[in-house]
Amino acid sequence: MPWLREVLLVAGAATAAALLTALQGPVRADVLLLIVFSVGVSLPLLVRRVLPLAAAVTSAVIALVGMAQLHRWEGMLVTMTVFCAAVYHRPRRPGLVLAVSSCWVLGTFAVLGGEGVPEPTSIVIMSVAPVATGYALRLHRDRADQSLRLQRAEAERVLAEERTWLARNVHDSVGHHLTAIRLQAAAGRRAPGDAPAKQHLQTISDLSQSALTEVRGLLRTLDEHPAAIQPGTADLERLAGRLTCADRTITICRSGRGDALPPAVDHTAYRVVQEALTNAVRHADATEVTVHLRQDDRGLCLEVLDNGAPAPAPQAEGRGIRGMRERVRLLDGTLSVGPVETGGWRVRADLPREGNVW
Repeated sequence: MPWLREVLLVAGAATAAALLTALQGPVRADVLLLIVFSVGVSLPLLVRRVLPLAAAVTSAVIALVGMAQLHRWEGMLVTMTVFCAAVYHRPRRPGLVLAVSSCWVLGTFAVLGGEGVPEPTSIVIMSVAPVATGYALRLHRDRADQSLRLQRAEAERVLAEERTWLARNVHDSVGHHLTAIRLQAAAGRRAPGDAPAKQHLQTISDLSQSALTEVRGLLRTLDEHPAAIQPGTADLERLAGRLTCADRTITICRSGRGDALPPAVDHTAYRVVQEALTNAVRHADATEVTVHLRQDDRGLCLEVLDNGAPAPAPQAEGRGIRGMRERVRLLDGTLSVGPVETGGWRVRADLPREGNVW
């Protein structure tokens, strides 16, 4: 309990002052007087937190009186400790505590007179050392608190980034699959006969299984590097096939180098194309969509063009566009999204090979 700890501190300080005095030689004064002054000079420790300067002054006065009554009394050590605590708990005005400490040392010099007077160096040490020690301890504590706050802020930042990353991936993956399922279900209702309907139902089943697999993959990789997520540009044809139907054609065109891209670039390109295709189907009602992928020494340039209606506000301001911008920004790339003069909508992203790693 806190109060028991404080009582033990006072008892320990008083005992130390009395024992150190006894070790100096035979006690010339009354033992009871020694105990009273030792306890008295230690009692201000109880209020060192709430009244630090008052505790130091009280202990200093009792120490002066005790030194006048007792021979070679070590109670001044307790007073020095109280001055140290005063600076520790009142760091904004250490000069005031230093002034009081200096006055106490001069008072000690006057009380001792010619007998047992310390050297001038010892007097300076007695007045400055407690203040310097308390101030140094307070600085150390403040730095430790600041370091702890920085660690907490960093932990909160990482947690926020993980939440954003998870929300972005869930939006891109699950949102795309649900859109594709809706389209397949609508096509199945319009298809004549049982065979086409069964084919659409099979596609819906495959999409549901794929969505479930990706969600499980996201949950498994929450503590891993985001670049470890599976899909890449090699999966774009399969992605386009999910959204292709009798009323819509999606074409993938590749040019330039064909070597492997860095995992982060490969996955970001997939997610940008995925979001662009989903928006073209969901918001623009496009019937023709073309995806151009051009790879060179600098990186990858991708462009998604559709012939849909001018983009409504949700496409321009929604979570999907923000997610694309954030993904591209993490790789030091650029993204442009907007309508084209001839009609339709264009999404273009330039992803450098050498960029930030997720």
